[in-house]
Amino acid sequence: MLGRRLSRLLLQAVFVLLAVGSLCFAMAELLPGDAAYRIAAGRYGYDVVNTEIAEAVRAELGLDRPAHLRWAEWLVQLAQGQLGRSMVLGDPVLTLVGHQLGHTLWLSLVAWVMALALGLAFGLWTALHPVGWARRAVDSFNTVLRASPSFLLGVVLTTVLAVELDWFPVAGHEDADHVFLPALTLALALCPGFTQVVRDAALKLLRSDAFEFAQVKGLPLGAAVWRHALPQILLATLAYAGVQLVLLIEGMVVVETLFAWPGIGHALVHAVIARDVPMIQGTALTMALLFVLLSGAIDLLLHGLDPRLADAQAANTPPSDHPPATAGRPESTT
Repeated sequence: MLGRRLSRLLLQAVFVLLAVGSLCFAMAELLPGDAAYRIAAGRYGYDVVNTEIAEAVRAELGLDRPAHLRWAEWLVQLAQGQLGRSMVLGDPVLTLVGHQLGHTLWLSLVAWVMALALGLAFGLWTALHPVGWARRAVDSFNTVLRASPSFLLGVVLTTVLAVELDWFPVAGHEDADHVFLPALTLALALCPGFTQVVRDAALKLLRSDAFEFAQVKGLPLGAAVWRHALPQILLATLAYAGVQLVLLIEGMVVVETLFAWPGIGHALVHAVIARDVPMIQGTALTMALLFVLLSGAIDLLLHGLDPRLADAQAANTPPSDHPPATAGRPESTT
C-alpha cells in the first residue's frame, strides 16, 4: 500500500514538473516586449541599456534561436536535475531557489501555526458558547477577514502596528520580529476557515455519546474537552490544516512582495518583470513540487494517525465519524 502511494506521488511530481515548466516557458514567450532588453535592464539598469547592449545579451543567451530548441534544451537540463542559470544574476537557479525556499518555508510555518492557534481558540470558544455577544463578534470578525484580500490586510496591519504604534518593522528579514507582520497577514486570511472547521468538529463531538458519558463520569467541562474532545478535533482539523499549508505556500507572492520578504514568491515577481525565464520556471516548479509533496505527506500522515482510513479504503467503505452508540458505556447487566 505504501509503495503504491509513493509511486503515484512520484508520477504526479514528474507530470507537474513537466506541465508547469512548459507552461511557464510558453507564457514567458508570449509576454509583450523585448526579452533581451528586459534582461539587460535587470543586469545593468534601465538608464544605461541601449539597443547594442540588448543585442549583445540576445546573442549571449541564445534568445535569437527558435523557441522549441530552447524548450528542448530546458528539458534536457531538467532530466539531468538542473534548472539552468539566472539570465540576470548568472547564478545557478537551484542555488538561488534553495536560499529563497528557506525563507518561504519559515514564513509559511509561522503563519500556519498562528492561523491554527487562532482557529482553535475562536472555534472552541464559539462551540462552547453558541449564543451571546462573543459568538456574534467572532462571526463578524471572520466575515470581515473573508472579504479582505491579503494585500489589504497587510496594508492595514502595517499602518497600525508598524507606522502608528511602531511595534514591528515594516519590511525586511534580518531579525526575528520581521516575520510577525507578514505571518499575521497570512494567518488572518486563513483564520475564518480554521475557525469554521474547528467549530463544526467541536459541535459534533460535544454532542456525541462518548463526550456526554465523560461528563456523566464527573469530569469538569474543561477537563472533558482537553482529554476527549481536543485530540479528536485536532485530527478532524489536520486534513484541512494540511491543505491550507499547501495553499499558503502557493499564495506567498503578494505578501512576500508587500513586505519585501526574500522568498520564492518575491523572486517570482522579479523574475517575471525581468523576463528571467529560468528563474520563472525554477520558482514556479518549486511551488508546484511543494504542493504535490505536502499533499502526499498529509495524506500519509492522516492514514498513520487514523487507522480507520486505511481499513475503510481496504473495505472500500468510508470511515464513520461517529463512535458507536455504546462507546465508553458499560454493558448493561439486565
